[in-house]
Amino acid sequence: MSEKELPAGWVWVRLSDVLSQPLINGRSVRTLGGGFPVLRLTSIKDGSIDLNESKEGAWSEEEAQPFLVTHGDYLLSRGNGSRKLVGRGGLVGDISNPVAFPDTMVRVRVNPKSMAPEYLRYLWDSPLVRRQVESLARTTAGIYKVNQKMLESISFPLAPLAEQERIVEALEGRLSSLDVAEGNLRAAHAKAEALMPRMMAALFCSVETKIHRLSDVAEVRLGRQRSPKNHAGDNMRPYLRAANVGWKGLLLEDVKEMNFTDKELETYRLEKGDIVLSEASGSPGEVGKPAMWNDEIEDCSFQNTLIRVRSKAINPHYLLYFLRCSALRGDFRAGARGVGIHHLGAAKLSSWSIPVPSGEDQARIVDALDTQLSALAAASEIFEGDRSIDRMASALRSAILNRAFTGALVPQDPTDEPASALLARIQAERAAQPKAKRTRRAATTPRKAKRAPAAAPIESAPAPSPTAAPAHAVQQEFDL
Repeated sequence: MSEKELPAGWVWVRLSDVLSQPLINGRSVRTLGGGFPVLRLTSIKDGSIDLNESKEGAWSEEEAQPFLVTHGDYLLSRGNGSRKLVGRGGLVGDISNPVAFPDTMVRVRVNPKSMAPEYLRYLWDSPLVRRQVESLARTTAGIYKVNQKMLESISFPLAPLAEQERIVEALEGRLSSLDVAEGNLRAAHAKAEALMPRMMAALFCSVETKIHRLSDVAEVRLGRQRSPKNHAGDNMRPYLRAANVGWKGLLLEDVKEMNFTDKELETYRLEKGDIVLSEASGSPGEVGKPAMWNDEIEDCSFQNTLIRVRSKAINPHYLLYFLRCSALRGDFRAGARGVGIHHLGAAKLSSWSIPVPSGEDQARIVDALDTQLSALAAASEIFEGDRSIDRMASALRSAILNRAFTGALVPQDPTDEPASALLARIQAERAAQPKAKRTRRAATTPRKAKRAPAAAPIESAPAPSPTAAPAHAVQQEFDL
């Protein structure tokens, strides 16, 4: 947006033009119980500052005084490992107890005569400002950082003060509605996800069955361990690992290889209809996640991060649906063991109870689940991929903010005092303020004494012999 495109009464400014005080960084303070509170970086949440996110620091209230936050301050992060998060900030609301801000934040105080702090809050999250912040950020050791000079150079359109208030009011209404809609979509997605295992479990219970151990109807085997000696060899072959198994099937974009002898290949080769499950995961909900192998890759084996289940006396598709139901319901999660990494184990899975109906009922259940789950999956696609809730909400939010700061969200009022007049008045006030006098630093070395004018040479008396140097040098003082 060029300056010609600005609505009437608007003006382009830099952040430095609207500050009431210069930008300052906070102070680094180590944690100390009983000390004066200082905010954590995690206090920045959704455009606001959570004043409860603080720690007690090793400093006094007097030392913290220059860094106390006040209502209307805008605090933003100086650095982050993600370019999209660096420079994000939050507005300080009502303060019940005094608290300071840390060196990981920059404090922005705008002049309320020219800019409403709430206007800055929404403006700072707009695409216009975010593009500038992200382009200015510089990375050091993987951390993107911004500094005061960069931030002061950020330019943006400033609306008349009265219009700023109307923009803020409109944004609060529209963004609140967007938050409600986003919450409803997430709730609908969660219900759809929860409906799937309930639907599957209901079908498994709808017919007469006999309970068997899984090992009675299928072969259960843990995969081949990957070790350095197998990283190379004459028989390099493809193999699946836990990363190749997804909730919707196999993920075969990145399939690794390792050395398998012909005998090992016979043991670990996958066959059409085999089911592979994730044996372990750092996330308990991922344990036991199954997928079916359909001979996608020739002579492919599997690693010990997976368990292979090969049907012996049961419909493999029925088996797949039962295992997926157990995983989705959290049955495998409850049965997994381990700290940090949760393991299911081949022995545990072998003893797993499975309801086995007649062959006809198995086929009927598979047909019903194929139909019902395909319809449910189609509905769930609304929340995934390019149409995911996060993507849709982010795009809508950006569009609303873009309209707000191009003058398209609320109508202009010709009676509003133009932003240029506000800015000119503030600049005049700044110019009228007396400039602070510089205090000359005390000299670190004594002044040299002025050299006296040379006296006329005296020829009558010879020069005396030089005096021996004293043992300790003493500085001679002169009255100036």
